[in-house]
Amino acid sequence: MDPKENLRNEVEAALDTIRPYLEADGGNVSVEEITDDYIVKLKLLGSCGSCPMSIMTLKAGIEQAVKKAVPAITAVEAINLTAMDDPAAVLPANLQ
Repeated sequence: MDPKENLRNEVEAALDTIRPYLEADGGNVSVEEITDDYIVKLKLLGSCGSCPMSIMTLKAGIEQAVKKAVPAITAVEAINLTAMDDPAAVLPANLQ
């Protein structure tokens, strides 16, 4: 098996441990790429894509879970992160 494929499977397994929490707020993530320097590039889906708290979710939740489960990963980044002060940012209904 390709080492990158194995790494991707490990990252997906780590994400599966936190997906129920993301889905509870109407969100999710998809792995878009794992770079040669072991940075996971994610796309935030559903309410995660427009939530002003997505940076907190990404760094305190997603990145920590992935790096703990897959120590080779050096960082987790979102390709579509919404800034906290973005006027288009919307909290999920259950957090308003």
